[in-house]
Amino acid sequence: MHLPPRTSGVLLHVTSLPSPHGIGDFGPGAYHFVDWLQSAGQSLWQLLPTTPIGPANSPYQSVSAFAGSPLMVAFEPLVAKGWMSAPQLPDGGFNVYRVEYEKVVPWRMAQLRLAAEGFFARGSKADHKAFETWADAQRSWLDDYGLFMALETVHGGQPWWTWAPKLRDRDAAQMKAARRTHAAEIRFWEFVQWCFDTQCAAVKAYANERGIGIVGDLPIFIAHHSADCWARPDLYFLDDNCQPTVVAGVPPDVFSVDGQRWGNPLYRWDRMAEENFAWWTARVCRALEQADVFRIDHFRGFAGYWEVPASAPTAATGQWVPGPGQALFEAIERELGSLPIIAEDLGVITPDVVALRDGCNFPGMRILQFAFGADGDQEFLPHNYVPHTVVYTGTHDNETVRGWWHNAPERERIYAGTYLACGEHDVHWGMIRAAANSVASMAIFPLQDVLGLDGSHRMNLPGSVEGNWAWRFDWHMVGSEPGRVLGVITAASGRGPFKLLNLPGQPG
Repeated sequence: MHLPPRTSGVLLHVTSLPSPHGIGDFGPGAYHFVDWLQSAGQSLWQLLPTTPIGPANSPYQSVSAFAGSPLMVAFEPLVAKGWMSAPQLPDGGFNVYRVEYEKVVPWRMAQLRLAAEGFFARGSKADHKAFETWADAQRSWLDDYGLFMALETVHGGQPWWTWAPKLRDRDAAQMKAARRTHAAEIRFWEFVQWCFDTQCAAVKAYANERGIGIVGDLPIFIAHHSADCWARPDLYFLDDNCQPTVVAGVPPDVFSVDGQRWGNPLYRWDRMAEENFAWWTARVCRALEQADVFRIDHFRGFAGYWEVPASAPTAATGQWVPGPGQALFEAIERELGSLPIIAEDLGVITPDVVALRDGCNFPGMRILQFAFGADGDQEFLPHNYVPHTVVYTGTHDNETVRGWWHNAPERERIYAGTYLACGEHDVHWGMIRAAANSVASMAIFPLQDVLGLDGSHRMNLPGSVEGNWAWRFDWHMVGSEPGRVLGVITAASGRGPFKLLNLPGQPG
């Protein structure tokens, strides 16, 4: 869809939506949220990665760069089709405000298996044809993913490098035999992905029809235990035992004395270049099927990335290595055309990163919470923005604005209060107003900030593994006032329908 020159929207992951089934999904809650966005004058809904979660429930450590999360598949459409009965909740139900992954995941997967059984036994000819047509169109990634998940299941979740050598190394005869032996399990995983794609597309269409674009999120790296790494180990720095020799991370900074050792295998960019970056082109093509715009996480890694020896316990030991640069994006654009990408250009930003971002004509990001630690020349202050920018009050990795205020040094609070003309109780509106009034082409606010929630509602704390990705909200927390105020600010700043101001004598 075509987005207007000045837009604003809300950052909310699908899993945070209200749902009776333990975690947000593409069910009624998603459509209700789109309606709320429209009523509040918004034109963007930004998501976090919708790929399957990995260790510590992170969507940035997924078993596939192409698949969708089974946890986001809503049950209501499957019940309506007659493939399953209305699911019976476990004793005590689910927590409305937190995702209890240890409880939700096995229960939801069991329900999806019931739905798959119903579909293959009772699904209509039209539905079966639609499934087969979709599967044929997705073979380039679906074949490897389906077999990978089937083998992971029969191996009790053990990582692929521990499988029998011929399965680990994808011996052709063994692959053919495994596809026959595990055909039913493969079909289950394909069915789940079809449900995900169908529901995701329906929500996107509903949003687009109401003038709301979907902003996706593409992690730069893939997980070691993933269908992608198993299918093409030659594209990564792995040894003869399929173990990474070097891994991804970021160097020490003011937030972490040891840096962050992410542990993802690193790309063999030379080999990807020999194939004209075909894997990346396919990945971006997939992202554009699900979103109108998407953010690329850790964009600076395409200019230069921090390479950590796999033997190092922290990211303090490492070196900067040149990335693929503009050649990657030129190759993708030759195949797909102009790319609607937001460059997450945070962290250690050097001139080569700026040159790559600007050379690709991608907007960068500005975080208002970072604006008040220096003086008036700080690049994160709104008066220093350029139009080709996306401004956030904070991201999923930050505190909520109210949480930030509570923990910020006194000097930063005084500066912010002066600049934003606000105090403790309305700092979230002060930041939202400043972001909306800036020249940035896009302004995006986490729902937690729109609701003025404290730091206990934070989504993720980088470098930690406990309690992240679990935040949810309930509609009782919202009420009518946040949407009304957001709509007024949006209208006054030229980012939404002017009629939301309700000025005297104003038509309509």
